Amino acid sequence: MRHLTTRVRLSSLLLTVLCLCALVGTAAQQVSDDEIYDRVRVRLAGDRDVGGSRIEVTVEQGVVTLRGTVPKEKIRQKAEKLAKGVRGVRKVVNELTVSPR
Repeated sequence: MRHLTTRVRLSSLLLTVLCLCALVGTAAQQVSDDEIYDRVRVRLAGDRDVGGSRIEVTVEQGVVTLRGTVPKEKIRQKAEKLAKGVRGVRKVVNELTVSPR
């Protein structure tokens, strides 16, 4: 009986440690809004089609909002796709308007 109690305690301890490790790992993987902002700006600026457009980027709790004017619908869609591809982005709100130059 004593060995069984020891095994149960050890199993419980091991399970607790594993749960804590999982929580710490999840917290470390979260990306801050500032990091997301920087990564989205770099991706947009570095793209051949989107880079010349004036796009304002804001980020709140992983939700990226794009504002501004672009010359073509294709560029509007590409900007959204680029932003969605950034790690940590939960959602993209695309408020870009299309106005040919």
